Amino acid sequence: MKRIYNFSAGPAVLPEEVLQEAAGEMLDYRGCGMSVMEMSHRSKMFENILAEAEQDLRDLLAVPQGYKVLFLQGGAHLQFAMLPLNLMKNHTADYIITGHWAKRAWSEAKKFGAANAIASSEDKTFSYIPDCADLPVSDNADYVYICENNTIYGTKFHTLPNTKGKPLVADVSSCFLSEPMDVSSYGVIYGGAQKNIGPAGVVVMIIREDLIPDSLPESVPTMLRYKTHADNGSMYNTPPCYGIYMCGKVFKWIKAQGGLEGMKKINEKKAAILYNYLDSSKLFHGTVEKSSRSLMNVPFITGDADIDAKFIKEAAAAGFENLKGHRSVGGMRASIYNAMPEAGVQALVDFMKNFEAENS
Repeated sequence: MKRIYNFSAGPAVLPEEVLQEAAGEMLDYRGCGMSVMEMSHRSKMFENILAEAEQDLRDLLAVPQGYKVLFLQGGAHLQFAMLPLNLMKNHTADYIITGHWAKRAWSEAKKFGAANAIASSEDKTFSYIPDCADLPVSDNADYVYICENNTIYGTKFHTLPNTKGKPLVADVSSCFLSEPMDVSSYGVIYGGAQKNIGPAGVVVMIIREDLIPDSLPESVPTMLRYKTHADNGSMYNTPPCYGIYMCGKVFKWIKAQGGLEGMKKINEKKAAILYNYLDSSKLFHGTVEKSSRSLMNVPFITGDADIDAKFIKEAAAAGFENLKGHRSVGGMRASIYNAMPEAGVQALVDFMKNFEAENS
């Protein structure tokens, strides 16, 4: 079997060791005679899977006391509404607009109160992270929101914004567990699993307990209340069982790579291979200011749409899939998440060098 190098932004590449282990347990999980996909979520066996996944995540991030870990459904899109619905006590929140998904979250929040855009990088096509050292944070803001890593545009907050005491809410979908993070600096961290830690269908959330409202208006549906999920250990209804099981395996795999410190070193080395080539290439060019570059998503262009299309087609034929940029920006994008091996990034750069030599 020949596996391609999959540079998709999500659903994305998973560690091959994890896939092989899951394949071995597909029909019979640890001697129980059935798949995880078939077992009751109320069974002791699945309760153990869930508890182990949560503990491994807490270990990786050194999650402090006073935070709940939740495994939710509905994708990051549901959180665009669920966050203001639960956290907007003063009906005011501040948003930092650094890309497509932050903009969508901001637009959704406007349905629930005053959502203020207090900084933006849209003036330069979201190619940088704005200075967030002294922002006009609203006095009555319930939280300040960021999308920490911008999947489409390839930017990353390397310094968290000064929220002036307001809780920081971060969508970390495409950088989650790629490097260490100080959980205590956030009020809420959440991310869709399908980019860096598992299959689509799971949203992992870490939320400070004091931000979970004890009461909300009667009109708020039960399933849209964080308290519902926190009080029931993510098991109020049937959770995304197989997705949680796969995330748990990825958590253990990350531990085996040296935890988040080890993962960061691996990711920095991979990203440097690609960025160093882009900085020296006469054909390909990165689109992000160097100080704002992501370790996970690397967009690039040639400046000629026809050459871009030719590159994407020839790359796919050579086993480099999903390099086409997001439909809103075009060009190319290589998503080099945790599970993308260094060999894949090096092979891509070698292919790009050959393509450049043939098309200069």
